[in-house]
Order: sequence, then structure tokens, then C-alpha cells
Amino acid sequence: MALNRCSRVGKIIPSVLRIYGTPAGSGTGAATRSHGIRFPSVRHALVGRVGSPCRAYSSSPATDVSYEQLKASLAARTGVVVDVREPWELREYGNIPGSINVPLGQLNQALQLTPGEFKEKYGGDMPSQTENIIFTCLAGVRSKTALDSAISLGYSNVQHYPGGWQDWAKHEILQSKQ
Repeated sequence: MALNRCSRVGKIIPSVLRIYGTPAGSGTGAATRSHGIRFPSVRHALVGRVGSPCRAYSSSPATDVSYEQLKASLAARTGVVVDVREPWELREYGNIPGSINVPLGQLNQALQLTPGEFKEKYGGDMPSQTENIIFTCLAGVRSKTALDSAISLGYSNVQHYPGGWQDWAKHEILQSKQ
């Protein structure tokens, strides 16, 4: 999926050049937005100084958790698994046993509640800022967003399960057939 999005960036460059253009006769190749902001290159016009546009769709191996690691963490209770899907998705598809459902749209607010309020609203113990938290969703996209949100709120030991529910269900079905 990340590769598909990255390849789309290459397809929009001609459109960006038409919109932002290069100053006539400048010979520098610098791109200028219509409101006068100059960028040293088309790359900067596209992504600013943040980095590659594909960076947002990838994750660090240190924050990724495999199916086996997630299963071990659940068994040993060494982390809190937070499923950021909407409640209807859990009802329709199922959930990872032992996970707490906190929809992504409520995550920032939820992680700022008191432990009592969190437990009352979400039915599980609120993770501390140093406790291991593993975010999951359907396919790993929302869990990566949740990971970034938790980091911005000061949570230091956060990970995500990039395979999400789809990967979990696939492994569980394979194990039940054996």
C-alpha cells in the first residue's frame, strides 16, 4: 500500500509543475507558489522540509509488532493492546481477545482522561505513559496514526501491529485448522 501511494506522488509531479511552475528565465529550477513562497526545488514544494512523502506511510521496525510478539504480550500481560477501530467494526469482524477498544477519533482525549474515567468509558485499565502499548486496527493504517498520536502525548513505549485484525484472523484461522 505504501508503494502505491509513493508511486502516485511521481504521477502528480507534472501537475505540480503546472500549478507552481518554475520562474521564467530564472534558470535555477526553483519552484514558486502562486502566493510568492519560493522553494529551492519541486521536492520542497511537494513535501516541505519534513522529508519524503512516503515516510508517513512507513513505520520503524522498532515500533512494529509481529503476530507472535502480540500473542506473547497478551499471554504474559506485558502490554496493553488498544484496538482503534470503530465499535461496529468489532461487532462485524471480531476483536483480538484482551484488547481495549478506543476508536481513533477518541484516542487523544482518551489518553488524557483520569484512570477512573478511562476505565468507566472504555472498560479497561488506562495505560501509563511508560507502559507498553500496542495499537491495532483492521490493516495497520489507523494503528500507525494512533502510535504517532500517543508519542505526541508523551507516551514513550508504544508499538503497533501493522497486520491488524486481518493478519490476526488469518493466523488464528490457520492455527484452528492445525
